[in-house]
Amino acid sequence: MGDDLCVLGIETSCDETGVALYRGQGGLLAHALHSQVELHAAYGGVVPEIASRDHVRRVIPLVRWVMEEARIRSGDLGGVAYTAGPGLNGALLVGAAVGRSLAFGWDIPAVAVHHMEGHLLAPLLEPNPPSFPFLALLVSGGHTMLMDVEGVGRYQILGESLDDAVGEAFDKTAKLLGLSYPGGPALAALAEQGNSDRFHFPRPMTDRPGLDFSFSGLKTFAITTLRKTRDDRETRADIARAFQDAVVETLAIKCRRALRQTGRRRLVVAGGVGANQALRVRLVEVAMQEGGSVHYPRLSFCTDNGAMIAFTGWLRLRSGAREPLAIRTVARWSVETLPALA
Repeated sequence: MGDDLCVLGIETSCDETGVALYRGQGGLLAHALHSQVELHAAYGGVVPEIASRDHVRRVIPLVRWVMEEARIRSGDLGGVAYTAGPGLNGALLVGAAVGRSLAFGWDIPAVAVHHMEGHLLAPLLEPNPPSFPFLALLVSGGHTMLMDVEGVGRYQILGESLDDAVGEAFDKTAKLLGLSYPGGPALAALAEQGNSDRFHFPRPMTDRPGLDFSFSGLKTFAITTLRKTRDDRETRADIARAFQDAVVETLAIKCRRALRQTGRRRLVVAGGVGANQALRVRLVEVAMQEGGSVHYPRLSFCTDNGAMIAFTGWLRLRSGAREPLAIRTVARWSVETLPALA
């Protein structure tokens, strides 16, 4: 298939339904996203069964909308891409079943996309995309990892979280502080009001060699600090600031170490936590100090979205990737096992 291939992308790995159309000669033609935040807010976190049911309701109307928006008919499509993992198995099955069925009905090929590869390649959708090779920091609610990237499908994990992912640590700490769901953005907003000099939290695993992370202890440190001091809004803001500063500086230290270890000069930051403004500012400073540059997707593409799946699917479909008729999802799936593209 040629570069002008038009691909429909479907993302349903967790609590956001994303659909997009990507064409080689036209770029991103249309994209739409439905967030389930309001559905899960009452429970303080994502409820898998609720997520799956809402994907069932939303995905087909979103497919219709993006195709009408882009004025694309089924006969114009050259393939369908859908997220097959990692993620919530029930949610993944919705997108996979719909995507594979549409491809079968339209008699076009389908491809299963790795969710984290989608995040990893999302900055390539920007006007000034990074070129290979580069160092990647993937930070989300489910993953925290540093990866050396030589090309599409050529990934080596250099370090990852041994317990909570950074986004998970943000959400859990926010819940301990009594903040609303989703906790990460709420904690970041509260941290802006905090005093950075009042509390100092540890920078976990930065006093030893290696590039692995550990964030579970920080939430324990936060609640212990709260119990030892006067519990008021000012104190909670100061704790939020100390927590965020610790996370940001830990990630900065490990990114600097990885840049020096690999000799890379380009740093790509992707995943939902990549939208955190304090982290963005600090990593730009680190990259400049190391004589390099840092690249992010636009804010709307930091969180889960269909555009990254459509684009990643386009890359793989044009290289000959095809899914069999069987509908396959993988709740746990190492990005290092993906086949490399020439």
